[in-house]
Amino acid sequence: MAGNKPTTIKEIARKLKISPSTVSRALNDHPSIGLVTTMRVKKMAEEMAYEPNQTAIFFKQRKTFTIGVILPKLSEPFFSEAISAIETVAEDKKYTVLLGQSLDNENREAQIIQTFKKHRVDGILISMGKNTGDTDFEDILSKTEIPVVFFDCVPDLDNVHKVYSDLSSGMVEAIDAFVDRGHRKIALINGPEALLASKERSEAFLNALAKQGISAEESYIVHTDLTEQGNEEAMEKLCSLADRPSAVVSFNDFVTLDLIRYAKQRGIILNQDMFFISYANYPLWKYMDNPPMGSIEQYPDVQAQKAAEILFDCIDKKEHVATPQHVVFPSKLVLK
Repeated sequence: MAGNKPTTIKEIARKLKISPSTVSRALNDHPSIGLVTTMRVKKMAEEMAYEPNQTAIFFKQRKTFTIGVILPKLSEPFFSEAISAIETVAEDKKYTVLLGQSLDNENREAQIIQTFKKHRVDGILISMGKNTGDTDFEDILSKTEIPVVFFDCVPDLDNVHKVYSDLSSGMVEAIDAFVDRGHRKIALINGPEALLASKERSEAFLNALAKQGISAEESYIVHTDLTEQGNEEAMEKLCSLADRPSAVVSFNDFVTLDLIRYAKQRGIILNQDMFFISYANYPLWKYMDNPPMGSIEQYPDVQAQKAAEILFDCIDKKEHVATPQHVVFPSKLVLK
């Protein structure tokens, strides 16, 4: 290789006195090329520091061998598990994963999608931000032929691929566990009202109470914007009630951390005066001396793996949407 000029297949062919097409086939282990010739070509390629021209390969196959993944927060254990599962599937397919963090900002989310499109990714996996409306994706997706699969936090749309957890199964187990321990005053600290996951939690909560013959108290259902201040304000509403609830289901484990801290400041004793169950089942609870009563497992790794498999199936078949797949995994209460 002269200077910084990359070695070409033609130069290898010249050295070995064979055709460039033979070199190309040998480098790709084509069955029509004998083992001796293949070994000679690969040895010469290594000596000449040959690197494949990825741009040419991409152009020929009409693929970039990259997928984009958009997540709300990479720091959350839930999404760390999801990313690990996605990268395992991508590695098996010899794909590179590009990550985008929306930080629950719908404008940032849209910008990341546009960036992925400019980089010509072969497919996109998305877990929607908590402030993104269902219809925000319809216009974006209608203008691209890139296959997209949603997981975990998904839009309420029928014409998209989506993989998510059935929140109701875990909620029923949570309410049953509270009632079995004598609780009848059960509250829900839910997420933003516009969020599909919040609507699902609310509906599941009401149905689970009805199953136990408990009438829902309107004052026992409060919402938070999922910020620390919003979580504390939601807790304050419950603590200020004359007939304070003894058990609380919260939106997720991070919300519960804020609720527990606020409860302690008010002199409320955890797992004595008030009991908590939330969604996500983060591993952080095992490091607490007095963890909440339980958490609902949503299997982020299983969701992400299935979503990735659907995406690569679309990429392999060169299908944009085809018949939309809706895959639902049940959630499960894990007592601490």
